[in-house]
Amino acid sequence: MSDPLALLKIALADRYAIERELGQGGMATVYLAQDLKHRRAVAVKLLRSELAGGIGPERFLREIEIAAGLSHPHILPLFDSGSSNGLLYYVMPYIEGESLRQRLDRERQLPIEDALRITREVGEALGYAHGLGFVHRDIKPANILLSHNHAVVADFGIARAITAAGGEQLTEAGLSLGTPSYMSPEQALGGSEVDGRSDLYSLGCMLYEMLVGHPPFLGHNAQQILARHVMDPVPSPRTVRAAVPLALEQTLLQALAKAPVDRYATVAQFIEALETPQVSGPQATVVLHPAPPAESIAVLSFLNMSGDPDNEYFGDGIAEELINLLTGVKGLRVASRTSAFAFKGTKTDPRTIGQTLNVQNVLEGSVRKAGNRLRVTAQLINATDGYHLWSERYDREMADVFAIQDEISQTIVQALQIQLTPERQRVLVKRHTDNPDAYNFYLKGRHHWNSRPIGTKKAIEYFEQAISIDPEYAMAYTGLADCYSHLGSWENGGMPPREASSRATAAARRALELDDSLGEAHSSMAYVSLHYDWDWPSAERGFHRAIELSPSYPTAHHWRSHLAMAMGRVEESLAESQRYLELEPLDLLGNFHLIWHYWLARQPEPAIDQGRKTLDLYPTETSFWPRFFMGLACEVQGQMDEAVAHFQKALTLSDQSSVRAALGHAYGVAGERDLAAEMLEHLEDRSRRQFTPAYDRAVIYAGLKDRDRAFEWLERAYDERSSWMSYLNVEPRLDSLRGDSRFEELVRRVGLPSSSQL
Repeated sequence: MSDPLALLKIALADRYAIERELGQGGMATVYLAQDLKHRRAVAVKLLRSELAGGIGPERFLREIEIAAGLSHPHILPLFDSGSSNGLLYYVMPYIEGESLRQRLDRERQLPIEDALRITREVGEALGYAHGLGFVHRDIKPANILLSHNHAVVADFGIARAITAAGGEQLTEAGLSLGTPSYMSPEQALGGSEVDGRSDLYSLGCMLYEMLVGHPPFLGHNAQQILARHVMDPVPSPRTVRAAVPLALEQTLLQALAKAPVDRYATVAQFIEALETPQVSGPQATVVLHPAPPAESIAVLSFLNMSGDPDNEYFGDGIAEELINLLTGVKGLRVASRTSAFAFKGTKTDPRTIGQTLNVQNVLEGSVRKAGNRLRVTAQLINATDGYHLWSERYDREMADVFAIQDEISQTIVQALQIQLTPERQRVLVKRHTDNPDAYNFYLKGRHHWNSRPIGTKKAIEYFEQAISIDPEYAMAYTGLADCYSHLGSWENGGMPPREASSRATAAARRALELDDSLGEAHSSMAYVSLHYDWDWPSAERGFHRAIELSPSYPTAHHWRSHLAMAMGRVEESLAESQRYLELEPLDLLGNFHLIWHYWLARQPEPAIDQGRKTLDLYPTETSFWPRFFMGLACEVQGQMDEAVAHFQKALTLSDQSSVRAALGHAYGVAGERDLAAEMLEHLEDRSRRQFTPAYDRAVIYAGLKDRDRAFEWLERAYDERSSWMSYLNVEPRLDSLRGDSRFEELVRRVGLPSSSQL
């Protein structure tokens, strides 16, 4: 048997299950595999046979073992390595996302802030490795992985291992370490004793490409490119992209100096120069991040130490409750839950988290829950220098969880020297239940609510259990109300809207009866008024009161933006959407809803730009919504092929009726009447098995310009209390129906302003 893959499968059968090839590089072929022992996805890299045959496996594996000791948040770790039947392989984590190469292929030029952030993160990894004697020798976009919007350097130590184990065989095998477009002049000339300044040059080439759209030197073949690295002056980035500040260009050109001695001595000096540029001519400012305020904090998800993955919710819940408590402290800026939780499971250095979220302090901790016993540890870290400001361990009974949260919150406030008024002191320690069992179920409910739509029905079960234990638990009622609201509105087929609205109304009303000071409860009730009752004045009052009570509650701003859009107040709607994203910048929901609002506002170009940004932020996200709204934006722009492609992709992620309706409408507009009819037939068949919103069929008939059938189904949607009816005045897909008296009558019955009033 001579097939390397077959041999590899046999050699690793007891440890790894090889699934498929991910790609090939100059040195290795990469396969996706499952680590059978640890039940995790890994990338197995198999060195090319002509390379493996020319080096000593024992020395290679010894060097790999040394490289495996590298531990840095921006370095992809080495899990394993070995040799078998002449094969040499090594194993790394499988990172879902994309490489910088893939992003550059798609965008060519990156926003300057993104380019600088990636450069800084790669530079931090290089500086760490250089301090331990490791030179990468092959820094290039393909070796930079983008995970949760952060850069991770792959294949660190591999070049050193290959060189030490028989690098002289590379030339004979027709291979070389390094990639011509990013290779330093000394490496291009065949120098074997390169140092960290060679990696610095490669990093400079990469930054150049992120800014300009291509590496500094191009050529028809590798020899031409290498010769230009050695001899040609670096072209000015500003001749291609005038937006590049002069200070940034001068800093970059020094990093790309031909002689190593003329570059920055270390990568750290290069990064520092990028952050604090100096120019002799006209001044230009390049700032990676503004200095964070001293009174700012990110609360990370508390690590689950119980060994039981079912307890994951508890660490999330503890952190979320602390975020809610601290958000009420005047003068303290608290990073949102979504932004802080983006680092969950990444082992990212607190200094990097502080820089990314622009906070000066980071709270991290762990929870061990065993029966009725609870151990909570918490550490407050200065994100500027990485030093601990305070740490504590609490060994208590489950009933003491509220006291633990109070103590942690008070300690943070004291450590940051924030003065609390007596009134604010009372707000800080406010509890919504005294029953730890009810609280436990509430946390489980919040955990599943945050994974909606998948977890919505499970969240209802836990909120109801919390209420059964403590019938006066107002926050549990708000959670219940929001779940039912979403089941009847955005989660097509989850529950008929009339039934959902009845249950949501009862839960929201009960929450307000129990605690009228809860901004969350007012927001929940206002949502029902907006999407089901079409009681616009009540919705206005409810959202106003919610934001008055809880100005930093993101959801209230989010839903208030829906109300403004429904009433035709476009600028107000977009402003509230932006306010929501300021509070929750990394929230998928907020990002794709902004696409939707630009679409409703008939602003397709910003909608498409926001769609691209959202898909870039969440390249592996399995939610269909970003693709759905991106398709709508492309359709209103007249890009029908692109719209259909997005809808078809959304359909592979979810078979929700709204997706088929969008696809059917697009087919109708494009003149593909038979394909539109197929979508109608599918919805008809679906309706025999489960609730299927009438609005979806109305949309397809509107695309087919069949007015009578469209109005027939809109009447049914009105009777169902479809949430989409709230947006009759601004829904682009209904344009073919406007001007018909039946449309104006529907608008009047829903209570929206007539077209003459907008």
